[in-house]
Amino acid sequence: MIYVCSLARIEETVSRTGAEWMLSLLSEGTMVTRPASIQEDRHLHIKMHDIAEAQEGMTLPAEEHVRSLIDFGHAWDQRKPLIVHCFAGISRSTASAYIIAAALAPERDEAELAATLRKLSPSATPNPRLIALADQMLGRENRMVEAIRSIGRGADAYEGVPFGLAIDI
Repeated sequence: MIYVCSLARIEETVSRTGAEWMLSLLSEGTMVTRPASIQEDRHLHIKMHDIAEAQEGMTLPAEEHVRSLIDFGHAWDQRKPLIVHCFAGISRSTASAYIIAAALAPERDEAELAATLRKLSPSATPNPRLIALADQMLGRENRMVEAIRSIGRGADAYEGVPFGLAIDI
Protein backbone atom coordinates (compact mmCIF):
# COMPACT_ATOMS: atom_id res chain seq x y z
CA MET A 1 0.00 0.00 0.00
CA ILE A 2 1.17 3.49 -0.83
CA TYR A 3 0.16 6.19 1.62
CA VAL A 4 0.17 9.82 0.52
CA CYS A 5 0.44 12.69 2.96
CA SER A 6 1.82 16.18 3.47
CA LEU A 7 5.14 17.06 5.10
CA ALA A 8 3.29 18.02 8.29
CA ARG A 9 1.58 14.61 8.54
CA ILE A 10 4.59 12.29 8.07
CA GLU A 11 5.03 11.18 11.69
CA GLU A 12 1.32 10.61 12.19
CA THR A 13 1.00 8.65 8.91
CA VAL A 14 4.08 6.51 9.51
CA SER A 15 2.89 5.73 13.04
CA ARG A 16 -0.64 4.85 11.89
CA THR A 17 0.43 2.70 8.92
CA GLY A 18 3.68 1.09 10.06
CA ALA A 19 5.39 2.31 6.88
CA GLU A 20 9.09 1.50 6.54
CA TRP A 21 9.77 3.21 3.20
CA MET A 22 9.47 6.92 2.38
CA LEU A 23 9.67 9.06 -0.75
CA SER A 24 10.05 12.80 -0.15
CA LEU A 25 9.40 15.26 -2.99
CA LEU A 26 10.32 18.74 -1.83
CA SER A 27 11.80 21.98 -3.11
CA GLU A 28 15.47 22.67 -2.49
CA GLY A 29 15.89 24.00 1.04
CA THR A 30 12.77 22.40 2.48
CA MET A 31 13.92 20.14 5.27
CA VAL A 32 12.45 16.78 6.12
CA THR A 33 13.18 14.67 9.17
CA ARG A 34 13.16 10.96 8.45
CA PRO A 35 11.21 9.08 11.12
CA ALA A 36 13.36 6.70 13.18
CA SER A 37 11.37 3.70 11.96
CA ILE A 38 12.50 4.32 8.37
CA GLN A 39 16.05 3.24 7.60
CA GLU A 40 18.20 5.66 5.64
CA ASP A 41 18.44 3.31 2.64
CA ARG A 42 14.64 3.17 2.48
CA HIS A 43 14.23 6.92 2.13
CA LEU A 44 14.57 8.78 -1.16
CA HIS A 45 14.52 12.57 -1.11
CA ILE A 46 14.00 14.12 -4.56
CA LYS A 47 14.47 17.88 -4.76
CA MET A 48 12.29 19.70 -7.30
CA HIS A 49 9.64 22.37 -7.36
CA ASP A 50 5.97 21.75 -8.01
CA ILE A 51 5.94 23.34 -11.45
CA ALA A 52 4.99 22.10 -14.91
CA GLU A 53 7.02 24.57 -16.98
CA ALA A 54 10.53 25.99 -16.55
CA GLN A 55 10.76 29.01 -14.28
CA GLU A 56 13.91 30.91 -13.41
CA GLY A 57 15.42 29.88 -10.11
CA MET A 58 13.26 26.77 -9.80
CA THR A 59 13.96 23.09 -10.41
CA LEU A 60 11.65 21.68 -13.07
CA PRO A 61 10.72 17.99 -12.61
CA ALA A 62 12.98 16.09 -15.02
CA GLU A 63 13.48 12.60 -16.39
CA GLU A 64 16.11 11.78 -13.77
CA HIS A 65 13.61 12.60 -11.00
CA VAL A 66 10.98 10.32 -12.52
CA ARG A 67 13.52 7.56 -13.16
CA SER A 68 14.62 7.78 -9.51
CA LEU A 69 11.09 7.53 -8.16
CA ILE A 70 10.22 4.61 -10.49
CA ASP A 71 13.42 2.79 -9.52
CA PHE A 72 12.67 3.43 -5.85
CA GLY A 73 9.16 2.03 -6.35
CA HIS A 74 10.64 -1.11 -7.91
CA ALA A 75 13.14 -1.45 -5.03
CA TRP A 76 10.32 -1.21 -2.44
CA ASP A 77 9.63 -4.75 -1.21
CA GLN A 78 5.91 -4.02 -0.52
CA ARG A 79 5.95 -5.97 2.76
CA LYS A 80 5.44 -2.71 4.66
CA PRO A 81 3.76 0.43 3.33
CA LEU A 82 5.47 3.20 1.42
CA ILE A 83 4.85 6.83 2.40
CA VAL A 84 4.95 9.33 -0.46
CA HIS A 85 4.82 12.97 0.56
CA CYS A 86 5.39 16.44 -0.75
CA PHE A 87 4.83 19.72 1.03
CA ALA A 88 1.02 19.74 0.84
CA GLY A 89 0.23 16.15 -0.16
CA ILE A 90 -1.65 17.34 -3.25
CA SER A 91 0.48 17.49 -6.41
CA ARG A 92 3.98 15.96 -6.50
CA SER A 93 3.04 13.19 -4.07
CA THR A 94 -0.22 12.23 -5.76
CA ALA A 95 1.52 12.18 -9.15
CA SER A 96 4.30 10.01 -7.74
CA ALA A 97 1.92 7.55 -6.06
CA TYR A 98 0.03 7.25 -9.36
CA ILE A 99 3.30 6.72 -11.26
CA ILE A 100 4.59 4.06 -8.86
CA ALA A 101 1.26 2.21 -8.91
CA ALA A 102 1.26 2.29 -12.73
CA ALA A 103 4.87 1.10 -12.88
CA LEU A 104 4.28 -1.78 -10.46
CA ALA A 105 0.98 -2.86 -12.04
CA PRO A 106 1.50 -2.36 -15.77
CA GLU A 107 -1.74 -4.19 -16.57
CA ARG A 108 -3.81 -1.75 -14.50
CA ASP A 109 -5.95 0.59 -16.56
CA GLU A 110 -4.72 4.17 -16.36
CA ALA A 111 -8.22 5.67 -16.28
CA GLU A 112 -9.37 3.31 -13.51
CA LEU A 113 -6.26 4.17 -11.49
CA ALA A 114 -6.86 7.91 -11.96
CA ALA A 115 -10.54 7.56 -10.99
CA THR A 116 -9.48 5.65 -7.87
CA LEU A 117 -7.01 8.41 -7.03
CA ARG A 118 -9.76 11.03 -7.35
CA LYS A 119 -12.16 8.99 -5.18
CA LEU A 120 -9.51 8.61 -2.46
CA SER A 121 -8.36 12.24 -2.61
CA PRO A 122 -10.78 14.96 -3.71
CA SER A 123 -7.90 17.49 -3.57
CA ALA A 124 -5.42 15.45 -5.64
CA THR A 125 -4.00 17.53 -8.47
CA PRO A 126 -1.14 15.40 -9.83
CA ASN A 127 1.75 17.40 -11.26
CA PRO A 128 1.23 17.19 -15.06
CA ARG A 129 4.94 17.32 -15.88
CA LEU A 130 5.68 14.29 -13.69
CA ILE A 131 2.76 12.42 -15.26
CA ALA A 132 3.85 13.26 -18.83
CA LEU A 133 7.44 12.18 -18.22
CA ALA A 134 6.34 8.91 -16.59
CA ASP A 135 3.82 8.22 -19.35
CA GLN A 136 6.61 8.41 -21.90
CA MET A 137 9.09 6.40 -19.80
CA LEU A 138 6.56 3.65 -19.08
CA GLY A 139 5.40 3.47 -22.71
CA ARG A 140 1.79 4.28 -21.82
CA GLU A 141 1.19 6.14 -25.12
CA ASN A 142 -0.36 9.23 -23.48
CA ARG A 143 -2.96 7.18 -21.55
CA MET A 144 -1.63 8.35 -18.16
CA VAL A 145 -1.74 11.99 -19.28
CA GLU A 146 -5.29 11.64 -20.58
CA ALA A 147 -6.47 9.75 -17.49
CA ILE A 148 -5.15 12.44 -15.14
CA ARG A 149 -6.54 15.17 -17.38
CA SER A 150 -9.95 13.46 -17.24
CA ILE A 151 -10.19 13.72 -13.43
CA GLY A 152 -9.47 17.44 -13.57
CA ARG A 153 -8.05 19.71 -10.93
CA GLY A 154 -8.79 18.66 -7.39
CA ALA A 155 -10.75 20.62 -4.82
CA ASP A 156 -8.98 23.64 -3.36
CA ALA A 157 -7.07 22.77 -0.20
CA TYR A 158 -4.00 23.95 1.68
CA GLU A 159 -3.19 20.38 2.66
CA GLY A 160 -4.39 17.04 1.36
CA VAL A 161 -5.96 14.48 3.68
CA PRO A 162 -3.71 11.40 3.95
CA PHE A 163 -4.94 8.37 2.01
CA GLY A 164 -3.84 4.91 0.94
CA LEU A 165 -3.58 3.74 -2.68
CA ALA A 166 -3.43 0.00 -3.32
CA ILE A 167 -1.17 -1.22 -6.12
CA ASP A 168 -3.63 -3.83 -7.33
CA ILE A 169 -7.34 -3.34 -7.92
